[in-house]
Amino acid sequence: MAIFTRKVYLLLLCFVGVHSYVGGQVITVKGKDTGLPLVQATISSQAKNAFTVTDLNGQANLTDFHSAEDITIRTIGYEELRLSFEQLAEQQFQVLLNPDNYLLDQIVVSATRWRNTERNIPAKVSLITAKEIVMQNPQTTADLLGSSGEVFIQKSQLGGGSPMIRGFSTNRLLYSVDGIRMNTAIFRSGNLQNVISLDPFAIERSEIYFGPGSVIYGSDAIGGVMSFQTLEAKLGDADGPSVEGNGLSRFSSANQEQTFHFDVNIGWEKWAFVASFSHFDFDHLRMGTIGPESYLRPFYVQRQDTSDVVIINDDPLVQRPTAYSQINMMQKLRFKPSDAWDLTYAFHYSTTSDYARYDRHIRLRDGRPRSAEWRYGPQLWMMNNLTIQHEKNNGGIYDNLSLRFAHQKFEESRINRDFGAETRFSREEEVQAWSANLDFLKRFGTGGQLLYGLEAVYNDVRSFGTDQNIRTLDKKSGAARYPNSNWGSYAAYFTIQQRFSAKWLLEAGVRYNQYQINADFDTRFFDLPFSEVQLTNDAVSGSIGLVINPTPTWTISTNLATGFRAPNIDDIGKVFKYKHYRMPPRRLLQAYRLDSNGSCQVVLV
Repeated sequence: MAIFTRKVYLLLLCFVGVHSYVGGQVITVKGKDTGLPLVQATISSQAKNAFTVTDLNGQANLTDFHSAEDITIRTIGYEELRLSFEQLAEQQFQVLLNPDNYLLDQIVVSATRWRNTERNIPAKVSLITAKEIVMQNPQTTADLLGSSGEVFIQKSQLGGGSPMIRGFSTNRLLYSVDGIRMNTAIFRSGNLQNVISLDPFAIERSEIYFGPGSVIYGSDAIGGVMSFQTLEAKLGDADGPSVEGNGLSRFSSANQEQTFHFDVNIGWEKWAFVASFSHFDFDHLRMGTIGPESYLRPFYVQRQDTSDVVIINDDPLVQRPTAYSQINMMQKLRFKPSDAWDLTYAFHYSTTSDYARYDRHIRLRDGRPRSAEWRYGPQLWMMNNLTIQHEKNNGGIYDNLSLRFAHQKFEESRINRDFGAETRFSREEEVQAWSANLDFLKRFGTGGQLLYGLEAVYNDVRSFGTDQNIRTLDKKSGAARYPNSNWGSYAAYFTIQQRFSAKWLLEAGVRYNQYQINADFDTRFFDLPFSEVQLTNDAVSGSIGLVINPTPTWTISTNLATGFRAPNIDDIGKVFKYKHYRMPPRRLLQAYRLDSNGSCQVVLV
């Protein structure tokens, strides 16, 4: 009896073991060229009528594929592979796909904040890879975007670069750096130069998302999203630290550019560190010799003793003044204590010298230059960013979690003085921006996933004005460009993706956003009929898209989405004293405010 009981027990163990082996068998699919997991690779069997896709780790469960003779594994950019379940078992369910020389698999994150193949995105996304950045060798990140051929860059001067996508620009486009919103409460409708604060040599890849991206990014993402992924701190292995780096020195004759850059990555099994430094020095830009004479720069203005003097330009092809310099630094520290947790702290810093607004310097009034000075002060950007990622595969409300905390500081200023005038007007703005993003990814069924999250953004705006007599050097307070104010945005969103087969995918999403503004106006300089502005409102945006992949080389997609712009401080708080700009006396002041219905009113004093 004891022997019989023992045999039954052993048979039950074998049955349970085989059942666990078959029912819980997981395949891992990687690229043979990179060794990295292949996300959203499709696995199908017609005989078993089974279908699944790999997750962010390149893994999928093969419960429905047991004993199948015709298992097909495919993904864009790699050769299709056909195997039986038995053959997969012989390979211990580890598969390496060979890259296809004619196809390129592009992984994007801008559309959903999570890694996904471009083939599974219903909207158009253009990717600028690290190789393309090296080939283009751009002077600024604005030039990098322009090199894509799909973004128009407006530049009034060196130190400029305002992207335009499909007719949308400035505060109708959103900038994202490592998943962090860069747009602030003073992003204006006029041209913006903030994109040059990013170091093109510290960018690993850039993604341009075309069309409304408000479901994921909220306000401003009407015309598109420009997402920049900076250098990642790469881990090493147990054998010891790995060290790699790059260096560059460049000279350009068109503007006598002298650029120096280096970056270094040190990686251990659980720790990694990457540092990047760049210094750019540009002299006055020299134009080409072929062109209309009206483009020439025959003169420029200098201050000599106590007078503004018009100086004959020795070389009219040289655009004076356009010179400026810039410094960029970045450091990242990464700690990965286990396969489930990944933490990264990043520090970014960028500052420029003063740089002139060239188009203002070539304007004339009564045959004389209109401006003796018109320049932007140093443009400073600093960001501290902590990213915490967690992955679990044992059920629950998420499979992957990403939590981002960020603090950014922005400083910019404008300095101008009319030709022959003794008063220099300086306007300086400082923005402290805090943000928190909590994003989840939950997979379900075969090929379905839910992406949802929360976002909180808070901007504190401080604006200062100074009027200085350049002869006596006396200073006094002047009218600021903006009121001291704060802007907040709080939102929740979700997006669902469902793949019905290897050829069909449906995506739909919705976002609820509430925003508020509090602004205190300085009435010492303007006789405003109000001293405070408060605004609270909300917005709902949504999207729905369909992707059809009839063959491995064809993708047909359509996407319908809404977008919105929440009013910011520039919209409702910008105040100009028009005598600085020689406007008619009867229009001395113009201020904007929103009434209780949310419509804009213009107040003239």
